[in-house]
Amino acid sequence: MSAAFIDKPRLSVGQIVNMNVGFLGIQFSFGLQQASMSPIYQMLGAEGKDLPYLWLAGPITGLLVQPVIGAMSDRTTHRMGRRTPYFLIGALLCSLGLLAMPFSPTLWFAAGLLWILDAANNVTMEPYRAYVSDRLRPEQHASGFLTQASFTGLAQTLAYLTPSILVGLGMNKDALGANGIPVVTTLAFIVGALLSFTTVYWSIRRVPELPLPADEVARLRALPRGFGPALAEIWQALREMPPTMRRLWWMALFQWYGMVCYWIYIVPTLAATIFGTDDAKSAGFRDAVLLNGQVGGFYNVIAFAAAFAMVPFTKRLGAKWVHAFALACAAAGMWMLPGIHDKAWLFLPMVGIGLAWGSIMGNPYVLLAGSIPPERAGVYMGIFNMFIVIPMLIQSLTLPLLYDSVLGGRPENVIRLAGVLLALAALCVLRVPTEKSS
Repeated sequence: MSAAFIDKPRLSVGQIVNMNVGFLGIQFSFGLQQASMSPIYQMLGAEGKDLPYLWLAGPITGLLVQPVIGAMSDRTTHRMGRRTPYFLIGALLCSLGLLAMPFSPTLWFAAGLLWILDAANNVTMEPYRAYVSDRLRPEQHASGFLTQASFTGLAQTLAYLTPSILVGLGMNKDALGANGIPVVTTLAFIVGALLSFTTVYWSIRRVPELPLPADEVARLRALPRGFGPALAEIWQALREMPPTMRRLWWMALFQWYGMVCYWIYIVPTLAATIFGTDDAKSAGFRDAVLLNGQVGGFYNVIAFAAAFAMVPFTKRLGAKWVHAFALACAAAGMWMLPGIHDKAWLFLPMVGIGLAWGSIMGNPYVLLAGSIPPERAGVYMGIFNMFIVIPMLIQSLTLPLLYDSVLGGRPENVIRLAGVLLALAALCVLRVPTEKSS
């Protein structure tokens, strides 16, 4: 019997929520990176044009780790389940990386540690996507993945706002560690380390994986194991990729190139447009870091609410139409953002960015899950992650070449470029074949 023919029980709303609690810890970690890594790098001496190179850890580890882990988890027959061992190992390593990051003594140490942290995040992330696809009936995929997206919004809201909350509780925003990194940033990473493992453990205890039938276990145990067969499985899956998945590549290219431009350059943009400084060691720059936490927290609140609100629209209109609308809203917001000099108005473009972020973390997976064979969910979720990390890798390698010559050496122009790219992503998703009902 193939995994595709297991009779899956219909899960309640509470079970769908519990199975996605682990995403809170995973995405809190990613939120800390989005909000804090560029400022940490600049506080340790990095220049603006070099920031994309320092972010290479994410795309490269995702490119190498997720497809391999996906293929390996498809063939795993551990007593805890196909995906669970990877959840636990990745979450534990992620917690250790988060604890160490804010104590980095030098730029090279922080950059190297990010490679370890991103590898751990990717070990956890890919099987988690497959776990949701494994556990839910097809008609519940939209609810499952958009609930997962809502936890992304909630987690990243908390990650962005934690430093500001600590300041609001009385901590000194200008108190620095020996390496020049603010103490509130250090404490935020410690909170992330605690959440990373505990939330993943909660999910797998509350909604464990379904046991595979004995004949399916026997079939999997008869398959070759190890790194080589995993690579062979990835290659075969690439050759047999469904048409819907192939079309999603072009959307992903523009979508993720644009989002990475935003995450890397939003703090220097706010420092320049709101506080009038380009000096990473100035009080104005530290104020821009806190402001980014506030507006980033706001757009993630929008993402959290929007992901739930999108469920009936996605079921009725289709994931691609909802996603195209959300991307268009973000494109308008990003193009508007650099022209704003009053921080009260910054929350307006964040509505569009929040809509897109809530959709990005859910609707493309609804499209994907309806087009791939369930027994190969792990490897195809891993390959789909390549659609995320390859655009990130392209961005890291090409943006520095454009930064001075085309974009005038100004972070504000990078944000405008992100707006154009998201508009192109909206057009591309409309060309994706209509998915099965989910």
